[in-house]
Amino acid sequence: MEVQALTRYARMSPKKVREVVRTIQGRKASAAVEYLMLIPRKSARLIAKTLSSAIANAENNANLSADTLFVKSAVVEIGPVLKRFKAGAKGTAMPRRKKMSHIRIVLSDGANT
Repeated sequence: MEVQALTRYARMSPKKVREVVRTIQGRKASAAVEYLMLIPRKSARLIAKTLSSAIANAENNANLSADTLFVKSAVVEIGPVLKRFKAGAKGTAMPRRKKMSHIRIVLSDGANT
């Protein structure tokens, strides 16, 4: 059985989040949470929160044990971009693109049903 959790509009660039997400693909869910706690990045904290939510969804909604779960897929999608301007040289305006991302984590227990 598959269970998922989704964090939308996370104020972090998708490229920065994908670097950390690649490390937890295929790991056991409990080991992935412990692994993310060791990574000193903001994106690791966002992913750990989403992963903990997915584990809670599995335990409460699908009656699955957290020990049997593994990360089937972790996908980071591009969210909307906030377009801002900051003062530049000689009175010009320099654009700033503040990117957002959507983090989707799918857990599975390995059963085909």
